[in-house]
Amino acid sequence: MEFFRIKKDIPFMRHALVFNTISALTFVAAVFFLLAKGLHLSIEFTGGTVMEVAYTKPADLEGIRNVVNRLGYTDSQVQSFGTAQDVLIRLPVQRGSNSAQISTQVIDALRAQDAPVDLKRVEFVGPQVGEELAHDGLTALAFVVIGIMIYLAFRFEWKFAVAAIIANLHDVVIILGFFAFFQWEFSLTVLAAVLAVLGYSVNESVVVFDRVRETFRDRRFGKLETPDVLNHAITSTISRTIITHGCTQLMVLSMLLFGGPTLHYFAVALTIGILFGIYSSVFVAAAVAMWLGVKREDLIKPVKPKDETDGAVV
Repeated sequence: MEFFRIKKDIPFMRHALVFNTISALTFVAAVFFLLAKGLHLSIEFTGGTVMEVAYTKPADLEGIRNVVNRLGYTDSQVQSFGTAQDVLIRLPVQRGSNSAQISTQVIDALRAQDAPVDLKRVEFVGPQVGEELAHDGLTALAFVVIGIMIYLAFRFEWKFAVAAIIANLHDVVIILGFFAFFQWEFSLTVLAAVLAVLGYSVNESVVVFDRVRETFRDRRFGKLETPDVLNHAITSTISRTIITHGCTQLMVLSMLLFGGPTLHYFAVALTIGILFGIYSSVFVAAAVAMWLGVKREDLIKPVKPKDETDGAVV
């Protein structure tokens, strides 16, 4: 489906060097902030106390956050749990205090603000469990990346595969760089968003490269040079890109604006990933493929000239 069609190809590859220089600088900056500042890991990774409380009426999450913050737990998480009356509170590890003392302090403060509140359960997430979650999360991310590499290697000629892999890793590192620079909280939810962005970015790269492959094989474009083929392929997918990414971005923005603190960083990671996914598929993946020297002969096997002596009677 197309809402519009651009008749004249847009010369994307003419500006590939400029945009990829900007992209390379952004990538290097992201790596620097990851090494220098690191990620601000959530309680799932660092350990802490988890409390589940129940109200007799819909809970005021913002009021609960204010109470918890006044107690000095600035890195806490407060979110609905199942129903509007049930609330899950995650508190970071505090030196000199155990889970019983922390839960008693918090529940007393909540009851002072709003008496009808019951403590349903208290759990302590130790640092060892947090380390296991971090290890498992990184392992999941590594397996996804390896799986994508294998898929692209079989799906495309190796130059396309290398270009797509570079573009996808580019998106992930930049998302992590944003979270390191602004010290946004990196939780399991954000990790899920990063994995989703990987799949989303792969899909966009595959769509673009499929069109590139079709254009190379189309006899009507036999006289076009590689940059012109890439320009034509990308231009012909713009309508699809705007429809797909526009609808997806509207949904993500609705989560960002109306989803509350629980979905905030999840939506932020998706927003960054979608924007850079479009950018990398056009300016990073296509440009890298061009610089690797992709050409028509890589996709079309040359026809061997028929030997005139074949079938001759001796």
